[in-house]
Amino acid sequence: MNRIGLVSEGGGMRGIYGAGVLDLFLDECLDFEYCLAVSAGSGNMASFLAGQRKRNYNFYTVYSRDKRYMSASNLVRTGSFFGLEYIYGTLTNEIDPINYEKLLNTKSVFKVVATSAQTGKPVYFSNKDFKLNDCRVLMASSAIPVACKPIIINGSTYFDGGITDPIPVRKAVEDGCDKVVVILSKPRGFVKKPERMSFLFGSFLKNYPEIVRALKHRHEIYKESLSYLFELERQGNAIVIAPSRQLRVNTATRSTRVLNELYELAIKDAKEALGNLRSTI
Repeated sequence: MNRIGLVSEGGGMRGIYGAGVLDLFLDECLDFEYCLAVSAGSGNMASFLAGQRKRNYNFYTVYSRDKRYMSASNLVRTGSFFGLEYIYGTLTNEIDPINYEKLLNTKSVFKVVATSAQTGKPVYFSNKDFKLNDCRVLMASSAIPVACKPIIINGSTYFDGGITDPIPVRKAVEDGCDKVVVILSKPRGFVKKPERMSFLFGSFLKNYPEIVRALKHRHEIYKESLSYLFELERQGNAIVIAPSRQLRVNTATRSTRVLNELYELAIKDAKEALGNLRSTI
């Protein structure tokens, strides 16, 4: 019997696209025995496995308007533009709590990608790393360098998993998935360019030379990841769901209108993929 994996890319506020796709999957009662996500995609995936439809939609469209979620004042006050402690602490544990009982008892394998600040290599957290009222693995996966301070877990330091494994399809295959369903946050034709502000990395990340090195090669890793994914698709071993048109959404977009448009596009695109999904799962 084939093992089908579900993989979700990150992308900051573009992650509302993945939230929409996963909400449609909940509506259709689709289950996956293996789920792997990175950065914003990891938060989406956690809510999916907890069975909480539209929970992440509220994070993107409602809670993001709070300065504690993301703001320049956050950066001045805490050293992080994105308030990961607020997002995955206060919101996740108190204001809009995730269903920890369901998440911690999921029968699915759930893996989350982060990047080791020491080695500049991807690290894959799994179910056993999640604890009641503790979503630090999601913080680690989402800690964008410069925009966020790194996250410390068990004495080790981590940054965003998207630096080193932005579309972790190869890992899913290595873990035994015969086929993968992959949610991208950018259209198929997207080409990631070299970091424009890379000359600043040495100053802001002087204590993390391996992260600086990884960031300078990030566009190459992204290109290779897409090439591998599309080859799997050509072989009939991957279903790719990506925005069917370009929208003006970036990592820190707050426009409710634009975010709603991307969410609705996700529902539409996911519905169009249902035929292939039904025959695969």
